[in-house]
Amino acid sequence: MRFENDTIAAISTPVGQGGIGIVRISGPLSFDIADRIFRSQKAGPPSAARHASLLYGHIINPSDNSILDEALLAVMRSPNSYTKEDVV
Repeated sequence: MRFENDTIAAISTPVGQGGIGIVRISGPLSFDIADRIFRSQKAGPPSAARHASLLYGHIINPSDNSILDEALLAVMRSPNSYTKEDVV
């Protein structure tokens, strides 16, 4: 089985209690997913952001647009990320 074209979302913070949590989305659908769940009043959609940008906004529930949490979203575009993939 080959997984080169998969998009992966994974928790990147250690197990336990903490003040922040990090979720990494990596692969060809990263920006499609981020555009559906992240809203920023000033920055616009993640797919329009430049490489190496950090956006402030909120994670939303796409089914009803309710705010779930406050967030910073980092944008790394391929091939200039560590994995050579789009990463948010």
